[in-house]
Amino acid sequence: MSRFDRYLLSQLLQLFGFFALVLVAVYWVNRAVGLFDQLIGDGQSALVFLEFSLLTLPNAVRLVLPVAAFAATVYAVNRLMQESELVVMQATGFSAFRLARPVLYFGFCVMAMQLVLTNVLVPASQRLLSDRSAEISQNVTARFLNAGQFMHPGAGLALYIREITPTGELLDLFLSDERARGERVVHTARKAFLVRGEAASKLVMVEGATQTLDRASGRLSVTRFADFTLDLAGLVNLDAVGKIATDTLSTPTLLAADPELAQSVNVTPAEMLEEGHSRLAGPLLAIAAPLLGFAALMLGGFSRFGLWRQMALAVGLIIGLQLAWTWAGSLALQSAAVWPALYAAPLGGMALAWGLLWWGQQPRRLRRGAPA
Repeated sequence: MSRFDRYLLSQLLQLFGFFALVLVAVYWVNRAVGLFDQLIGDGQSALVFLEFSLLTLPNAVRLVLPVAAFAATVYAVNRLMQESELVVMQATGFSAFRLARPVLYFGFCVMAMQLVLTNVLVPASQRLLSDRSAEISQNVTARFLNAGQFMHPGAGLALYIREITPTGELLDLFLSDERARGERVVHTARKAFLVRGEAASKLVMVEGATQTLDRASGRLSVTRFADFTLDLAGLVNLDAVGKIATDTLSTPTLLAADPELAQSVNVTPAEMLEEGHSRLAGPLLAIAAPLLGFAALMLGGFSRFGLWRQMALAVGLIIGLQLAWTWAGSLALQSAAVWPALYAAPLGGMALAWGLLWWGQQPRRLRRGAPA
């Protein structure tokens, strides 16, 4: 690697680290606010909040890497143009393609980071996050059991517990269920216990009664019991409990797209192929994004006022690249045979960058009628 390549690559990596840190911090803070409201509001400790926040970091880093690489390239090239460093290199005979070589090296570095994140770290962190979320969803006591106050764990439900002993006994329990139309069921018990079940906890009530009011006929039925077990699956939102998400599966498993596995995790083979190939095609954006930014800025020459028009063009191109990537993902979700469309956006971005570099080094023609 020549001295110029090492110099420009070091500039790009330094700025990339800065922009990646800023963007990850912004994304993490935005995500942490929602996690704080959800976890602390459900009675979880600050350690659980910190654990969940750390598990979301790999995915946050994965999302911002291409944008950080693009921003670092545009900022570095604009500064080197204003300081005439790239102008001097062009005057010594460096073509636009030769100047783009360290940018290509830089893109490969970011792509390697992206590949490790998308195929190793993010699936592992998502598996841990899914397991911990399932554990917390099972912990009904931490979510809505508080002594001495009325709680509403769901629509049409009201719960009151006079006291919770250190051993976990729920004393003087009152539970009102008005979810069924035209009927109201009230459970009362002198004491109750929570027992962990397969899908959700179960409430074992001792020495109590169940009152059922039929609103249509006005008839009230009372059933007294020595002990009664109530499944709390209807009281807790179990939509995400036990469900395997595609982002937790390994890349080879997703690329295999086994129909039986897809049915067991409640997804289609097209969704598995889209997720798997996104992990391979997405890192290519880390090459296309900085190359597009560099090529757009190479269309301009030296100017004391900066390359604002070229920078606006670069931003427009990266937005178009992201829109094409999103559109390709939506097509791949519709049919399992359309997964090659995921590679069209990054490869098309690289081809467009090559075309802009070729155009940028063509001799400029004077406008008709302009003095020579």
